[in-house]
Amino acid sequence: MIFNSQSAITDPAREAAWAEWYFEHLRIMATVPGVFSAQRFLTTHPRHPRSLAMYGVANADVFKGEYYLSVRGMGEWLPLIDRRWYRRNLFDGLAVAPVVNEKQVLLVANRDEPDVTLAGGVFTWLKVAGIDCSTPYRGLAVVAQSEIPELPQDVACYVPASLRYVNINEKLVN
Repeated sequence: MIFNSQSAITDPAREAAWAEWYFEHLRIMATVPGVFSAQRFLTTHPRHPRSLAMYGVANADVFKGEYYLSVRGMGEWLPLIDRRWYRRNLFDGLAVAPVVNEKQVLLVANRDEPDVTLAGGVFTWLKVAGIDCSTPYRGLAVVAQSEIPELPQDVACYVPASLRYVNINEKLVN
């Protein structure tokens, strides 16, 4: 399963400090039992949240665990979260979050139904499985920065903003 947490903050002057906090938050999240990986992405796309964190998780029960509940959330940043963009969704359709390196981008599309024709069919379609359920389907595609296809305006292009943290205590399922 894939867990996405999307957000932005209301004070652009605090972006650098927020990024520093996020690095540590991702590292900690990658120690949660049932979390396989954690990575953060950024976009300048005006119709999408600036920040997207993507986690590979074993199942929805991860979010009920005592340790997860003790480390989750935005902490001191909660008052600065821009509520227009704050969305948390759990998706079914991939067992492991895709790897996105520094020469690649993550394309994100939200749809009512999977659109297998979008960008020549490069998207993997995930069905919402829980939490906010803000979109019925999310399409994800990883492409080289030099090969970004022509996209409709409602498709966001996210660049990696962190390393991909991996939980060394969890076995990734391919």
